[in-house]
Amino acid sequence: MELVIIKQPRVIPRQVLYQVAKRSLDLALSIWILPVAIPIMLVCAIAIYLDSPGPVLFIQERIGKGGKFFKMYKFRTMRTNLDDLHCRTFMKAYVKGEIDCNEEGEKIFKPVKAQEIFRVGRILRKTSLDELPQLINVFRGEMSIVGPRPNVPYEVEAYRPWHYERLEVLPGITGLAQVHGRSCIDFATIVRHDIQYIENQSLALDLKILWWTFLSGFTGEGAK
Repeated sequence: MELVIIKQPRVIPRQVLYQVAKRSLDLALSIWILPVAIPIMLVCAIAIYLDSPGPVLFIQERIGKGGKFFKMYKFRTMRTNLDDLHCRTFMKAYVKGEIDCNEEGEKIFKPVKAQEIFRVGRILRKTSLDELPQLINVFRGEMSIVGPRPNVPYEVEAYRPWHYERLEVLPGITGLAQVHGRSCIDFATIVRHDIQYIENQSLALDLKILWWTFLSGFTGEGAK
């Protein structure tokens, strides 16, 4: 059978009641979290401003459900004026399954070097607090709290045909892949977790992932 390259996701209709319930859960959790999140985000913003020159927020174009472009918000954790070409080259190779090793023979899953992350940024990444501004994306309907993490356009350009299924649903702040390795697994494994989530979506699974995310936020397991 000839392999057909899918250039755009199909966006398969899902259960209507589940989608309504999932959106309601997103809004309810976001509203419930806000009174706690706003003071924390204010502290994070001040800490970033004092620790590293540059903007507090990192705004980047990502690709969401159905291949739709949107701007995703994060707290900035890296120094400014870094080499973007190295990151692009590394991530496109990573998506294709080409993984480098360091001098100790350990696999490298991220292009970020320790010296590129400032002190406060390291804490934000470890605790995932850098993701809090994505509540804005959730309110705007561009993201869900639970779903596959959105890629940048040049990473999607490197997708293999079977990778496109992860674009069938709204991207998320956390997901099945994030609670099973986060930044310490290859891209093919991430996509398999995402597809497993997409094909078994339910409120029960969403709540399990939220609980696992809560636990991993304290341990910092897999964070980079």
